[in-house]
Amino acid sequence: MKKFVLMAAVLATALFGATLASSAATLVANIDVSTQTMTVSKYGQVLYRWSVSTARKGYFTPRGNYRPLRTARMWYSRKYDNSPMPYSVFFHGGYAIHGTGAVKYLGRPASHGCVRLHTANAATFYAMVREAGFGNTRIVVTN
Repeated sequence: MKKFVLMAAVLATALFGATLASSAATLVANIDVSTQTMTVSKYGQVLYRWSVSTARKGYFTPRGNYRPLRTARMWYSRKYDNSPMPYSVFFHGGYAIHGTGAVKYLGRPASHGCVRLHTANAATFYAMVREAGFGNTRIVVTN
């Protein structure tokens, strides 16, 4: 009987551990609005820390925990004069992490609400999201 209980405990631990591991995100993008930075981690190891631009005065970048909804290699904003949004990773409605040509504004609020990155960094993040998959990616936006 002891042997049976011990085996059941080992099996339960293995199954529970596998469940936890599968629910954890492989890829995490932490966007800190107060520091205007995005930190990208894979399997808990920080790989990149980039300057970003989030919403300027009068606009809002949504806070919270998200999964990517869709991606677009090149998107043009329907709301803001067909502005180009290269390497877009949409995470909440029309809000996306995407590249920008306005790199002189990175590191301070400047957008209409999206998270802007240097286009080369946006391309890197876009490729990482596509490789990891939407279900294994988390986007966390905090103050």
